[in-house]
Amino acid sequence: MLKILIAVDGSELSLDGVHHALTLVRQGLQATMVLANVQEPATLYELVTTRDPDLIAAASLEAGEHLMAPARALLDAAGVAYETDVGVGDVAHTLVDMIERSGCDMVIIGAKGQGAITSALLGSVSHEVAHASPVPVTIVKHAEVLEGADSDVAEGAEV
Repeated sequence: MLKILIAVDGSELSLDGVHHALTLVRQGLQATMVLANVQEPATLYELVTTRDPDLIAAASLEAGEHLMAPARALLDAAGVAYETDVGVGDVAHTLVDMIERSGCDMVIIGAKGQGAITSALLGSVSHEVAHASPVPVTIVKHAEVLEGADSDVAEGAEV
């Protein structure tokens, strides 16, 4: 049975990866999923004002689990087995570590996420993961982009 890591960041865009994985399962692929979320490390200000690294770690874990709730709901509704993994660090490098640690056979990641500098580095995490991953990576474009392309083709066929 295949083990697929799906990167989720709480955005609607990252749910596209979950929907893609569910499509593969509906088409007969036997797979379990690993929902992966990466939290950015605490800032120096947070470290100085909190003075409790365990509290910061617990908050990161809680935030990651919260952001994965919509993805978990989709997999629960479909009856697909999964586990979750929340990491802290540089997103792309941490995802690659998660891939290796969990023994995944492939990765599904959205073309864009909701990072703080999304507009400046559009798709940079998916690009970096694709280059550094030890397993195949599927980058899923947002559904609106795909729907727009389909409607253009359909309109062209009617002419």
